Amino acid sequence: MGGSLMGAIPPLEEPMTEKQPPTRRTTLTLLGATAGALALTPEAAARPGPDGRRIRVYLGAYTGDDTAHGIGVASADRNTGALRVEAVVPTPDPSFLALSAAGHVLYAVNETAEGRVSAFALNRDGSVRGLLGEVPSGGAHPCHLALHPGGRHLFTANYTSGTVAVVALRPDGAPDGVVQVVRYTGSGPDPERQDGPHAHMVLPDPTGRRLFSVDLGTDTVHVHRFDAGRGLLTDGTEAAMPPGSGPRHLALHPSGRTAYVLGELDSTLTVCSYDASRGVLTPLSTVPILPEDADPIPSTAAEVLVSADGRFVYASNRGHDTVTVLAADGPDGRRLRPVSHHPCGGSSPRHLAFDPAQRLLYAANQDSGTVTALRRDPAGGGLSPAAEPLPYPRAVCVLPAPDVRR
Repeated sequence: MGGSLMGAIPPLEEPMTEKQPPTRRTTLTLLGATAGALALTPEAAARPGPDGRRIRVYLGAYTGDDTAHGIGVASADRNTGALRVEAVVPTPDPSFLALSAAGHVLYAVNETAEGRVSAFALNRDGSVRGLLGEVPSGGAHPCHLALHPGGRHLFTANYTSGTVAVVALRPDGAPDGVVQVVRYTGSGPDPERQDGPHAHMVLPDPTGRRLFSVDLGTDTVHVHRFDAGRGLLTDGTEAAMPPGSGPRHLALHPSGRTAYVLGELDSTLTVCSYDASRGVLTPLSTVPILPEDADPIPSTAAEVLVSADGRFVYASNRGHDTVTVLAADGPDGRRLRPVSHHPCGGSSPRHLAFDPAQRLLYAANQDSGTVTALRRDPAGGGLSPAAEPLPYPRAVCVLPAPDVRR
């Protein structure tokens, strides 16, 4: 299986809390955000922020060498889902985003070889006020982050390094530095994608006392204990996923007793029971998410979501360029059955997200550089086009803000 954490959690390998010298790109980002120099088009500058008819939506993207590209600050019509970009916050490769519980801080991983976490202060209307701070992520190419429900820490998954890190947060939400780095070991059967550990997702369980860490490189989901007082992860349990499946993301059923683990490499969902008292994840069954007649070779799975009522699970297929809808039947949704497959409206749907009312589902389509809105049927789970796609180069994350009706 591989991917075990050897003995006790090792100490931090380097003084990550020490500020690194700013690069040219970091300096440009800092100056731009601090001065409020967000890249506004003339049309966007004249548009009002979200009102009762619109919701705030944040967009993550790969930027490459484009120092003017970064986080899109958009709004969406709450009925049609139609998006418009109102500002762009320059920051390198913000490939995954998260909001603080109160909605006052926006966090981004900067998926670069140096690996950083950036935090941005938000105004009451959800616009970006400026950069709060940035710190190392604890490894190379961070691709995911999650906030602890206590609000004092966040976690990062660093893909290339195969590490998971704990980052302390200050009272204002600014990152204060890395407290701990956990490094995994092992490999998987795919020599190209599983040559070593590749942490791809971190997610606290509903109690906040455990952390799921999904490792694509070793076909393993780790369940660590978390000491919120000290900000430290300790040894926990491991769950072996199907060999070569390449677990990428995980979603929990609303009951908290079932988890769905998405296999990127074999386009499957593995249904697991979860015992929160013991922190044990137990695989039960595996279900394919591509249609029976689909060619699995050019397609890789990317994202998994569960509806708030626990009746439907959604998974995205890059290459096949669809969103699969599965019914979650039985106690705690442990019997999955595919019910439909829907075009995502673009190419390579890397990330999916519901709008606050879950009447819409958004897809960030990396290769087509678009974000699409799909209308969701709450009764049958099906999807249909809702609005014209929004062009946004190399879009890889879409984050609708909770509906606070400011």
